Amino acid sequence: MFYEFILSDLCFFSLTEVWTLAPPPAVTQPPAIVPPEDYVEEVTLPPRPTKSVVPSTLDFHGPGLFGPDTVPFSLSTAGMPSCLLCVCISGSVYCDDSDLNQIPPLPKETTHFYARFNKITEIRATDFINLNQLKRIDLSGNQISKVNEDAFGSMLQLQDLILADNNIQGLPELPATLKHIDVRNNQLRSSGMHAEAFMKMKELQFLYLSNNKLDDIPVPLPESLRVLHLQNNNIQSIGQDTFCNTHDINYIRKALEDIRLDGNPVDINLYANAYVCLPRLPIGTPV
Repeated sequence: MFYEFILSDLCFFSLTEVWTLAPPPAVTQPPAIVPPEDYVEEVTLPPRPTKSVVPSTLDFHGPGLFGPDTVPFSLSTAGMPSCLLCVCISGSVYCDDSDLNQIPPLPKETTHFYARFNKITEIRATDFINLNQLKRIDLSGNQISKVNEDAFGSMLQLQDLILADNNIQGLPELPATLKHIDVRNNQLRSSGMHAEAFMKMKELQFLYLSNNKLDDIPVPLPESLRVLHLQNNNIQSIGQDTFCNTHDINYIRKALEDIRLDGNPVDINLYANAYVCLPRLPIGTPV
């Protein structure tokens, strides 16, 4: 009995110790380190791989990017293709004020070509050969005195031809697709133009021939024409059929609304019958 009592007390004491053990102490975390606002972490990047330089293989003699006969032209002492000398953007080539003395070789896909304010003296027969997508040529502000008879013959989409401020005395046969012709401020003479030069241009709207040496108004004029500037030439007379149809008294030329004849020796008051079909009278200088 005595042992049983002691044994039961020991068991109760052990169980009491087990159930009254204290919980483990709480582990406290160190406070988080917050970097300052102006802290910048430095990262070392691996070296970039270098690419080998591929030599240029432009071919000016074969039927590649550039047309036939478009050999590298000379600019100072270096011959380079136009897209290295000029700015080529989506079919447009800009060579303005680039000290060119001749038209550079152009990519076959060129649609708009600008080479204003250079020293170009001639438009050759091969300058625009095989450039069938050309729609606009602007060579104003050069020193052009000669235009080859075949310079524009192969252009089937040309719409705008700007040759203002040069020394041109004559024009070759021009494409019938033209809508805008500007040959102001040249030395253009009536003897240097083809007979009926503009008659077949069914879409021609703007014709600027002022400040030249023309003796006559270039007739016949296409029905599509809206603007005709001939001021400061040597025009001395106006025919009754220059603007109107003498065989049709009801004929009205609706499109032609802007005619400039001021600065010529012609007295526009003497040719009243020449304007009866016009929506507006020409501007001229009465003598």
